[in-house]
Parts: sequence; structure tokens; C-alpha cells
Amino acid sequence: MTIKEVEQMTGLTRSNIRYYEKEKLICPKRNENNGYREYSNEDVENIKKIAYLRTLGISIEDILKLLNKDADLYTVVKKQRRMLEKQISELQSAKVLCERMLASKYKVTYQNLEVEQYITNLQDYWKENKKVLKLDSVRFFYLWGGNITWITLTIICFLVAAFSIGDLPAQIPVQWSNGVGSSFADKKFIFAFPVVCVMIKYVLRPVIWNRLRMNVMESEDITNYITNYLCFIVLSVEVFIILYVNEIVRNVILLLLVDTVGLIGVLMLACYRLNKEGRKR
Repeated sequence: MTIKEVEQMTGLTRSNIRYYEKEKLICPKRNENNGYREYSNEDVENIKKIAYLRTLGISIEDILKLLNKDADLYTVVKKQRRMLEKQISELQSAKVLCERMLASKYKVTYQNLEVEQYITNLQDYWKENKKVLKLDSVRFFYLWGGNITWITLTIICFLVAAFSIGDLPAQIPVQWSNGVGSSFADKKFIFAFPVVCVMIKYVLRPVIWNRLRMNVMESEDITNYITNYLCFIVLSVEVFIILYVNEIVRNVILLLLVDTVGLIGVLMLACYRLNKEGRKR
């Protein structure tokens, strides 16, 4: 059956179905004559099971383990129930504190807020909420891995190309040897840099994520970080070309080295903190 028929049978959107296929949760066969996907009844049942488990908050990784028979459903659901119970408990505690603040004799404001009125032991309270505080401790890590950062870098790449092309020579260097341009291209090549950022996001990123997801904790965040790091390198090279032709900067290796040391240093620090917090939980 076609994907349109699968949509009608399951009530799910095409993007959901495509996503499950992308994540290797379903593998529909292809018609040899036209190359179109042909979904079986088994595929439809799997799609419904996958979507149902996702509504329970079960991760793609755990569902993949179930399909590969590396885990059993009872154990996975039991683990998810414990996680949900913990989340419910945390939310209930936060709700109680909100109610106490709202029931205060005087209207609570940021200026008159005294934390000790609501929390008897601050150290224990911080430990109970370390998951939230952990995000604060690696905020740059998450910020740098966000879509907004990627969009910003891509837009900057395009704007740099658009505003600089008029002042560039007909041929610009694209390769260097010992600080001297060794290969040149038409100056319109400067617009290749924002295109590369798009390709990194939509072509290279899925490859990196597939490599990391089964073996590395926080694979999604690390993949996003690496993706944006590569886009930043692309932007750096673009800016370097402009500075090079204007004889302002001559060594691209030094520029890339500084970028790499700084950004990888932040990545390593964030991973260390994330793993450290993960071991404590």
C-alpha cells in the first residue's frame, strides 16, 4: 500500500511515517518497477506500535532495541513508568511550592522573595533539582547546539558573501600552501559557504547522529553541537578569504586552530559535566 493509504489507516501524518523510516524503525520495500515504497500490513502495525510507545515517552533508542530484540517490552515499560513517576513527583513538588507562594499573606514579588521560607534545606533541594541546574551549568553547550545558532550562522554566511562580493577580485583563493593561495575560483564561489552550512545540517548531520546514537550518551546534543561547530568553521574560512584578499590575515591554519581549541574545549567540558551528573542520578 502507498504512504497515503498508511496515513488513512493509522491517522498519522506522512512526516511521522517518514521519520520512523529514517530512524530505521520501519523498512518498507520498494516497487522494482517505479521505485515507490510499498508498505505491508506488518509495517502498518509496527507504525501504530511505535507511535503508541512514543506517546508514552519511550525513546527512539529503546524502541529500536525492542525491534532488534535487544530489550523486552515489559522491562522498557517498567523503566518508563519509574521515570514518569519521578517526573510526576518533581512536578507535584513544584506545584505545591507554587501554591504556597500564591497563598502567601502578602503578594510575593521577586524583591521580597525569601527562598528559605519555602525550602528548609537548600543543599538537599539543589540535589533534588540537579537535572534543571545541570542545564544551567552547560548552557553554552545547549545554546550552541540549537537551531537558532545554526540559522544565525547560515544567515551570516550569506550576508558576508552578499556584502563582500562587490569588493572581491575576479578570482579568490580556495586552497593555500605555506600561507600562499595555491588554487583559485570565481568570486561567486563565496556563495558556496551558506550552501555548505545547509548541506552540513541536512546531509551530514544525520550521518553523524547515526554514528553516535547507539554508543554515546547525549548523542542528539553532541551531534547538534558538532554540526554548528562545522558551520562556524565554514564561516571562519569565508571570513578568512575576504581578509586574505585584503592582505589583513595570511595564516588560515592559525585561525582554524583557535576555533578548534576553543569549541572542542567547551564540548569536552560539557560532556564531562553531563556524564558526571548522569552517574550521580
